[in-house]
Amino acid sequence: MKQGVLTDSEISAMIDAGAISATAPFDPGQIQPASLDLRLGTVAFRVRASFLTGRARTVADRLNDFKMHEIDLTQGAVLEKGCVYVVPLLERLTLPQGTTGAASAKSSIGRLDLLTRIITDNGHEFDRVPDGYDGPLYVEICPQSFSVIAQTGQMLNQIIFRRGQTVISDNELATLHAKSPIVSGDAVISGGLGFSVDLKPETGTLVGYRAKPHAGVIDLAKLAHYDPADYWEEVRTNTGWIILDPGAFYILVSREAIVIPPDHAAEMAPYIAMVGEFRVHYAGFFDPGFGWAEAGGTGSRGVLEVRCHEAPFVLEHGQIVGRLVYEKMTQAPKTLYGREIKSNYQGQGLKLSKHFSAP
Repeated sequence: MKQGVLTDSEISAMIDAGAISATAPFDPGQIQPASLDLRLGTVAFRVRASFLTGRARTVADRLNDFKMHEIDLTQGAVLEKGCVYVVPLLERLTLPQGTTGAASAKSSIGRLDLLTRIITDNGHEFDRVPDGYDGPLYVEICPQSFSVIAQTGQMLNQIIFRRGQTVISDNELATLHAKSPIVSGDAVISGGLGFSVDLKPETGTLVGYRAKPHAGVIDLAKLAHYDPADYWEEVRTNTGWIILDPGAFYILVSREAIVIPPDHAAEMAPYIAMVGEFRVHYAGFFDPGFGWAEAGGTGSRGVLEVRCHEAPFVLEHGQIVGRLVYEKMTQAPKTLYGREIKSNYQGQGLKLSKHFSAP
């Protein structure tokens, strides 16, 4: 069988074959071009601390050790900032041998500074499902900047499925760029496609947003509802640099416009401490068709979800802050991001999550 990231049609076939099952009927909108959206179950467990199960234990075992109380999600419930929750998902997996999974927060969830990570039985990594896994899925939720109202059936995370070697080499990436440009400007290729931060916008001085420390609750079901001014401070500069404050969360944007061709997907790689004391992303997957002209993108910039760590850090315009790792698909999917499916961030620039009204 061909190696690569599985497509929407292959995910549908996995559902039909029982490799992906659920305790509630699947929503057709769950299947994306290269991923499956995962739904919250009926209960959240407030736990004392984040955990991984380890190779010899299940999540249920660990919940017996660490849970404090249960919260009914069927009518919606508040998950409080600074607390840790574990929620069983409606989906479970019985993966065939040779197939692995990798999960990530959805774009809107990362932009809310809502830390969500998938955990499995006998697991030693977050957001990774091992080859041939047979068992339930859980999501750990830790609101960082805002308390939220969450409800059964909501989709906070997504999962892709990989068969064999999927990552393309730097030489293959350079060839892809030469054939059809995947980034505006010069391509910086080293362990993937490098991207930098835009702190010199073409118009005005607005370069980003910083989360306010004592904002109100956000209902995840309400879209285009909240006034950004109640939750975010504008970050402006006319110098081409800003100073990141330790512990603060920022929404910034890449200088480059990015393209993901139809037969590829991409993952934003974790930050490298050598480039500075900050984390660059929470939501990491880019579907086939993101930024692709024929899917209405004409190059879309990447929104950067940035948290500064131990020390104040000067971030300058054009500074490389991360990289995109491109992966081959087994084939082009039936649907593309921004064309056949509703896509909130196609053609985007600097943009908050879909829960906020236009500033």
